[in-house]
Amino acid sequence: GHKKMQAKTPILQAKDVMRRNVVAIDGMATVQEAIAKMQSENVTALIVNKRDPSDAWGMVTVADLVREVIAPGRPPDDTNVYEIMTKPVITVPPDMDIRYVARLLHRVGVRRAPVEARGEMVGMISLSDLVLRKGVL
Repeated sequence: GHKKMQAKTPILQAKDVMRRNVVAIDGMATVQEAIAKMQSENVTALIVNKRDPSDAWGMVTVADLVREVIAPGRPPDDTNVYEIMTKPVITVPPDMDIRYVARLLHRVGVRRAPVEARGEMVGMISLSDLVLRKGVL
């Protein structure tokens, strides 16, 4: 009956739906460089490298660029990534159930998070990946 059907559906984890192309940038880079990197790598978010092992990861997204630079008319070639990035950034473990990932992102009020395994960024997961990817729901 009904119970059997549910047991058959594997519970997806962050690693099953994450995007593997994680692109990093230095905080000292300009917004112009960040935009160029997003274009060449075809991503909408960049991880901002730690300055040292005890530092936190940062992230900069297209939304940050629009809100902080493009809309207010700041010069992209004279604005640094560290000035507009989000830091520290919430990270998700690869084996987290996607339902909990969705709940966490929603609670924190962010649309995406890097997936971190043993101190390394192994992927990026977004609410749109969770909801729109075939077979997730």
